Amino acid sequence: MKVMVFVKATTDSENMVPPTAELLKAMHEYNEALIAAGILKDPILGGLKPTRFAKRVHFAGKNRTVIDGPFAETKELVAGFWLWEVKSLEEAVEWVKKCPNPMYTDSDVDIRPLFSMEDMEAWGNPK
Repeated sequence: MKVMVFVKATTDSENMVPPTAELLKAMHEYNEALIAAGILKDPILGGLKPTRFAKRVHFAGKNRTVIDGPFAETKELVAGFWLWEVKSLEEAVEWVKKCPNPMYTDSDVDIRPLFSMEDMEAWGNPK
């Protein structure tokens, strides 16, 4: 099962407050443990720049509206991510629970399963 693990943004991440050397070391060690366990197959992980550097495209029927960042609600924003391959969602939860808090304040990490080819095939193949 593949999952995308999202580190949710905070006011600090949106303001580009840099991580401490201690946090960088702890996150590096955590990522190395993920690689050693075979969870992080490819080093696909990344931090995202704050939304003031972003664009959002809103779809409404045939219309497209481009919205410049920053975006207001940090609790709905993503600051970073990993792409993992795990045996189950429960295994992913256990790994996230081992993660150092990636932010200076309380923070959230979301785990989202990816659709598999089998999921798509179950929907049929519209041509």
